[in-house]
Amino acid sequence: MRIDINSDLGESFGAYKIGQDEAVIPMVSSVNVACGFHGGDPLVIRKTVEMAKQYGVAVGAHPGFPDLQGFGRRNMYLHPDDVYASMIYQIGAVRAFTDLYNLPLQHVKPHGAINNMAAVDMDLARVIAQAIYDYDKSLILLAVAGTKLAQAGREMGLQVANEVFADRTYEPDGTLRNRKYPDALIRDPVVAARRVVEMVKDGVLVAIDGSKISVQPDSVCLHGDGEAAVAIARTLREELANHGIEIRPLLDVQP
Repeated sequence: MRIDINSDLGESFGAYKIGQDEAVIPMVSSVNVACGFHGGDPLVIRKTVEMAKQYGVAVGAHPGFPDLQGFGRRNMYLHPDDVYASMIYQIGAVRAFTDLYNLPLQHVKPHGAINNMAAVDMDLARVIAQAIYDYDKSLILLAVAGTKLAQAGREMGLQVANEVFADRTYEPDGTLRNRKYPDALIRDPVVAARRVVEMVKDGVLVAIDGSKISVQPDSVCLHGDGEAAVAIARTLREELANHGIEIRPLLDVQP
């Protein structure tokens, strides 16, 4: 049994330090690199890709809304042409540096609000999937399991990886619980690791109301900007190993 562990990194920009990249990156198998819109800048992208190569971690692009002030977590309503062009632009920014370091670009994972909106909005999901397909149809779309984005990616002919979250809670419909609620985040490493093992081994995700959702995860995400990110990563790795679950990048998990 195999699972990918991914983390959203490279989100610092200019003089602003965000996340615990140096500590988290050795403990994951795939990294989602911010592309400069919600976080990140050219130097940060370069350093993050360089670290990924150093630790043998696969690289993906993490495009978001043009919203540095809101960290890409505020809903924006852009024209489809703007969404399409921004996806191409941001993927290309990360691809420039993976090319520089002779690394393949493995996947694309939309960030924050645009990811949450595309989870329930098929029109937006299809624009994102079209942009990825047109840029490079060999790229894996990393999408929250059971969402419109995952469906749109498959309809487009993309290889889609199902993502679950170690440090987030879920609504009964399978969407992530809004961060405005205090119980949206999981900060206890033991609780987070136990939930992930249950999702991977048993294919069951327990929603906030106690209901159970069937999942078949390919990748589990932990957020690099979370206070407990390092502790969750360490505990998760240990718990997966205890259950005989191998940690591998997406390319080795996907059939």
